[in-house]
Amino acid sequence: MINIDGSYGEGGGQVLRTSLSLAAITGQAVRIERIRAGRKKPGLAAQHLTAVRAVAAICHAQVKGDTLGSTSLEFVPRSAVQASQYHFDVTAAQEGGSAGAVTLVLQTILLPLAIATGNSEVTLRGGTHVPFSPPLTYIERVYLPLLRQMGVVAEVKLNAWGWYPQGGGEVQLQVRGNSKLSEINLLEKGELQQVRGLAVVTELPSHIPQRMASRAENLLSQAHLKATVTPSREKGIAPGAGIFLTAKYANTRAGFSALGRIGLAAEKAAEMVCAELLNFHDTGAPVDVHLADQLLLPATLAIEPSQYRVAEISTHLTTNAWVIEQFGVAQVNIDVSEKVVAIAPLPQIPNLKSYKPKFQT
Repeated sequence: MINIDGSYGEGGGQVLRTSLSLAAITGQAVRIERIRAGRKKPGLAAQHLTAVRAVAAICHAQVKGDTLGSTSLEFVPRSAVQASQYHFDVTAAQEGGSAGAVTLVLQTILLPLAIATGNSEVTLRGGTHVPFSPPLTYIERVYLPLLRQMGVVAEVKLNAWGWYPQGGGEVQLQVRGNSKLSEINLLEKGELQQVRGLAVVTELPSHIPQRMASRAENLLSQAHLKATVTPSREKGIAPGAGIFLTAKYANTRAGFSALGRIGLAAEKAAEMVCAELLNFHDTGAPVDVHLADQLLLPATLAIEPSQYRVAEISTHLTTNAWVIEQFGVAQVNIDVSEKVVAIAPLPQIPNLKSYKPKFQT
């Protein structure tokens, strides 16, 4: 059993999620201690508990410690990952419901399902656009298109918007199995081709997304970047607002978002997201700070070595690299001066014929 210190590095949920994904993929049992020790409320929150139960379901794992607030977990896969139809509800993980991020659950099960035999369809309920997690729009417009370049075929459909704190969103994920991942090499992002945006509200007046869209287009125009931001008023169970920008370059994509809240003017939200996009654009790097750690695991599963240059070396990135190396599936080298991440998969990864996962009986 591999022992993982959940307090390592940034001490957050990424340690747990990467450990769960790799346990399912490799069949390796794992024990995680001091889960989310770096957070104000350590231990498993609703979205983390849902991720544990979701990964357990797809590989029939035996689990100890899968309760809210638990700071230790034992996870023992009992079978190879099974493609099927699944339904996971973050709102059911705690009494009174939760707006825990379904996107974090999605990212935990996606790669195991992508390399499994057969296709899968997953319904996820909970928060779709909430703070401190990738919004579903980012998954749809940035994360999945980059993974598609690597050979992962998956699509998401947003059935209902779910904001913090009410949640209530719903996402459908379709994954084609038997994927063979190819390497990714992103050292230059190439010319900017377009900037697209979405300014959206639910249960709020239509002038709010219009103000966000107009302000964003004007700011980007002043920076000599042409952008099209579409205002939209959608249906939801509770009020919510957000603006999401995607910059598409010749070789890559990057995404940025700002969520509305009481006391935050629509124009201010637009200014915040535009500042993030412009700061990234000025770095010249092809991989934004969020995508930097999200690409590590798919690169680990690729047949050949990968490398990419990042806008920023975050503790999320270095922590995720450490977890991957604990499983012995890849060597990760991060060149701090050049901001280049190099991932060299090791022979036992599942895309190679020599890989034969062993499951506890």
